[in-house]
Amino acid sequence: MPEHLELQHLVDLSTASGDETIPNLLENKRPLLKRCPYLGLILATLSSLFFSLCSVIVKSLVNVDPMQLAMFRFIGVLLPTVPVVIYTEQPVFPPGKRVLLVLRSIVGTVGLMLSFYAFRNMPLADASVIVFSVPVFVALFARVFLKEPCGIWNTVSIILTLVGVVLITHPPLLFGDDVTSGHNDNYNKLRGAVAAFVSTIFGANAYVLLRVLKGLHFSVIMTNFGAIAILQTLLYSFAFGVLCMPNCGTERWLVVCLALFSYLGQILLTMSLQMEQAGPVAIARSADIVFAFLWQVMFFNEIPSMYSVFGAILVLSSVMLVGLRKWALALPTDSQLRGKLGVLAQ
Repeated sequence: MPEHLELQHLVDLSTASGDETIPNLLENKRPLLKRCPYLGLILATLSSLFFSLCSVIVKSLVNVDPMQLAMFRFIGVLLPTVPVVIYTEQPVFPPGKRVLLVLRSIVGTVGLMLSFYAFRNMPLADASVIVFSVPVFVALFARVFLKEPCGIWNTVSIILTLVGVVLITHPPLLFGDDVTSGHNDNYNKLRGAVAAFVSTIFGANAYVLLRVLKGLHFSVIMTNFGAIAILQTLLYSFAFGVLCMPNCGTERWLVVCLALFSYLGQILLTMSLQMEQAGPVAIARSADIVFAFLWQVMFFNEIPSMYSVFGAILVLSSVMLVGLRKWALALPTDSQLRGKLGVLAQ
């Protein structure tokens, strides 16, 4: 699962359980909220900007295998969290949670690698929309594995997302071969669509595992994730014969930017969730899809098809519906706003 979603879910879970799992990055800076009440949403949007730029870099580095790019990004995840876990004196590999930590790391690693393959084999916006639909499928897997209720709104969101994914991938069996005309001939649209969708499934299951691990400090989870993921991607790269260093010059600078942008996106998202509730932040994070369409046109000169745009609208609507419902459920029962969002809060 992408790290920005993991941090969002961890903060949401820690707030609900009362556990102080995320350090307060805004201590003694509360006056900022009075001067700019929308600062949390602004930071969430900036976080989307950095994560979308990570996708652009992955798509641009055609000479570096996605497994290698995933490994460099995991290095960017591991290095900043090691000082945190040392400073907080947390047990790095706590007994009783080790199997779950390893399983969660494996699931998250596979999900991220598949999303990178999707970026390579599909238009950027199409792949981003499918990968971004992870929150919609969480309710489904939470129902299966954690026996959590899956209400009518979650069902509607899942159906909207599946219809949107079909429109984005527009399989020839339903739409004919001419729909994909105008796309890059180097794309393997079917392979990319399968990678993106399976990445979403792995990402949703990673969230379910995070719910089980919600009592652990975030640095313990991220340290294990980074370390195991680096070993996992290194093993995969060696097994498939794609282990190599990026070329000197632009490629190495872009790899550094990939790790840096990923880290900045995580920090900005964490700060935004300390200022604002998870629901509005999830809606602001939908800007990731808008940025993806913008970068696709600007950097890759690819105009999205009518089907892709309509499918993206459906997926974006389902993600926003999930965010609104999460926001409504977090409001006090006597809140007037909750009354206005009453049907979503049921």
